[in-house]
Order: sequence, then structure tokens, then C-alpha cells
Amino acid sequence: MKVNIGPYTDDAEQVVEVHIDKWDTWSMDHTLAPIILPMLIQLKQTTHGAPNVDLEDVPEGLRPTNTEEWQKLYNEGGETDDKFFERWDWVMDEMIYAFDCKANKDEVYMRLEDQTEIKKEQKRISNGFRLFGKYYESLWD
Repeated sequence: MKVNIGPYTDDAEQVVEVHIDKWDTWSMDHTLAPIILPMLIQLKQTTHGAPNVDLEDVPEGLRPTNTEEWQKLYNEGGETDDKFFERWDWVMDEMIYAFDCKANKDEVYMRLEDQTEIKKEQKRISNGFRLFGKYYESLWD
């Protein structure tokens, strides 16, 4: 695979050249992980905003205490609560974790000893990929 992505021009155009070799799609998830991982890390470090994150996607500690009041404030007035950005950071961390594990999978599973730990780890990784798909259009700075 060879990718050349240039900067945006004054006309808001961007030159993108992509060449895909046959072997790039043999294990596409492994091919893309080392590309997506540093992009997610950089986005988290440089982000200037956050999308609305569905409450069921985060642990209870990151949810508002009064969900109905929060929904009313957000939907009617566009206001956010004190955990609004923490929820997005948590989602970003889970996506980063999943892609890091995919890029370095052998290292992850070598440190796990039993099937219960492996299943728990795989559940977290799969959830990170689910969040990536769900919030794909929110990956902007």
C-alpha cells in the first residue's frame, strides 16, 4: 500500500493518491490498524470539540445523574454537562485501545493467562471497534 495525502489547498481541495496491492486486503484489519492508531492518538491530542456520545456507550460514572434533565438541556438549549467531554475522551480511549491491541495483538494475548481474561479482553477490543464504527463520522478536529 502506498498513500500520499497532501495538505488542503486554498480551494479546500486535497490531493489524495492511494495504491492498494493485493496483499493489503488479505488481512485488511491488520493492514489498517497501524494507520488508524496514530491518527486516533493525534486526534485525541489536538481535538477542539466533541460530539454527543450516547449514554449507553459509556460507564455509569460518566453519565449525568439526572438523565431526563440532561436530555432536556442538551436537546432544547444545546447545553452540555460537566462530563460531556470526558465521555468523548473515554470513547476515544476505547477506540485507541482496540486499534493498539490489533496492531500489537500478540503482545496483548501473551500477557493473558486464562480463557476468562482473554474473553474479557476480546469483549473490550470488539467494543472499541463498535464505537469506531458508530462514531466514525465524528472523527474530526
